[in-house]
Amino acid sequence: MNHVTLSINGQLISVEAGTTVFEAARKADIHIPSLCYLKKTNEVGACRVCMVEIDGFKTLQASCITPVRQDMVVNTKTQKVRSSITRTVELILKNHSRDCLTCPGNKKCELQALSETLGLDPIEFEKENSLEKEYDLSPYMVYDPSKCILCGRCISTCKETQKIGNLEFQNRGIDMVVGPGFKRTLDHMPCISCGQCINACPVAALREKSHVDQAWQALEDPNKYVIVQTAPAVRAALGEAFNLPIGTRVTGKMVAALRRLGFDNVFDTNFAADLTILEEGHELLHRIKHNGTLPMITSCSPGWIKYIEFNYPDHLDHLSTCKSPHQMMGALLKTYYAEKINVAPKDMYVVSIMPCLAKKGESDRPEMVVDGLRDVDLVLTTRELAHMIKQSGLSFLNLPEESFDPALGEYTGAGVIFGASGGVTEAALRTLADVLDKKDHLEFEYANTRGPEGIKEATVSIGGMNVQVAIAHSTGHAKKLMEEIKAGQSKYHFIEIMACEGGCVNGGGQPKVSSKIRMDMDIRAERAKALYEEDLLMPERKSHKNKTLMKLYEEFLGEPLGHKSHKLLHTSYQAREKYPRNMSN
Repeated sequence: MNHVTLSINGQLISVEAGTTVFEAARKADIHIPSLCYLKKTNEVGACRVCMVEIDGFKTLQASCITPVRQDMVVNTKTQKVRSSITRTVELILKNHSRDCLTCPGNKKCELQALSETLGLDPIEFEKENSLEKEYDLSPYMVYDPSKCILCGRCISTCKETQKIGNLEFQNRGIDMVVGPGFKRTLDHMPCISCGQCINACPVAALREKSHVDQAWQALEDPNKYVIVQTAPAVRAALGEAFNLPIGTRVTGKMVAALRRLGFDNVFDTNFAADLTILEEGHELLHRIKHNGTLPMITSCSPGWIKYIEFNYPDHLDHLSTCKSPHQMMGALLKTYYAEKINVAPKDMYVVSIMPCLAKKGESDRPEMVVDGLRDVDLVLTTRELAHMIKQSGLSFLNLPEESFDPALGEYTGAGVIFGASGGVTEAALRTLADVLDKKDHLEFEYANTRGPEGIKEATVSIGGMNVQVAIAHSTGHAKKLMEEIKAGQSKYHFIEIMACEGGCVNGGGQPKVSSKIRMDMDIRAERAKALYEEDLLMPERKSHKNKTLMKLYEEFLGEPLGHKSHKLLHTSYQAREKYPRNMSN
């Protein structure tokens, strides 16, 4: 690999040829500000905040799109550079809403942080932003054009990472905004509600539609028995909202907070993740033994489900019929558990805390109703839970460590790792190996299913056969596997797909992390590490060893894939029209 040597602020630096000045400076621990840069996603120099002075150039250059050259001399701190950056930010602020104190992005906004770093004086430009205030892009997303800085991050993330491309720049000049193509709303586009555009936004122009008020109303209703369940990935990120390091596991404090918010029961969705493994594992075995449709593809990521419904409707039979874990849990709470505690199912209100924006839409699907009762009544993101905790006045960091309620709170390490890409596959293999080999394997970690690669694959010898699996995270990578299936060339028995890069730990409802931190750290790996650490601490690490789960089958469900399981825990999927002609539907 060729290297070049250049000087930045008088410091000699050797980097690979093709590296940008922006990246070279980072490697030398020299910070160049930016508002639009996302590595390998949005490298367009749109914000003009990363300008630097380079010997031999008449004008300042955008460092994020300027490649290094041998003996290049760069300066990032001249008066000319400082004045340019300051004036650019002032011009951005001229057309930016300045209601920082009431903004959801307050203290988490990259523009706000940069303004503070620059130490801006009162801005001499009069505010001329005449754009309308926030409006709903979809039933689950809000857009505020008065806050949008037109960086293009959301557009590139949707197009380049997810390979969907629903968003684009609209209008010209001072009227320019971001929005769905054809002037539609996102619920009339092939949007999967993954929320990655929200995570990419450096300000608060995009955010989820808050349902916090509905949660408070339910908690204050004396006629409702309110139960909360939390997804595995929430514990790996919630602490970030309270200034804990990325990847800090806060399981016990999270449980304590939820109890103090007033929930009647606090359960872990991990219990239902173990249940999913039993149902999904038996479904896979049934397909293999009876020449069913293969590869079988996981169905616990609602963003991915919408993606295949939109883009590969002829291949829906590859999906597992299992509901996602939190929907399974909701169905059990309103049947098995309601009977146990003698509460009328109609009076039971189930809240799911999820790292995922798409879970809001999943809970609203018509298929997620059993005997007239919706499995899950309300979904809150990790961000919304953090907001509730802060509203309540709780001192999160000083809360004790508490445990989930025992009735449906027991879980294994296999359930925990569901939140990381590859975790569902590894959890399934742990159980399938024991069942097919009819022995308790002492070694059951599958390293090939872990890691940051967009597509991972492994061949595992169990039960006298070689089971071939693949794992993809982000719909961009999922598309490659689906094209193989479409062409009749897929070699796999089982495919795990998560709509978001890194899986649920990087879901669209997790605490937002600035682009600067994302450049310095793989937050997906740090959050996943927290889940694998909890897996190691669990007394049981295989789903079929969950004693409470086994009791559930004995007392209520009967057997995996049985009649009652099919009624409560399984579902079907539907083809979706990408661009419906009837906009009122």
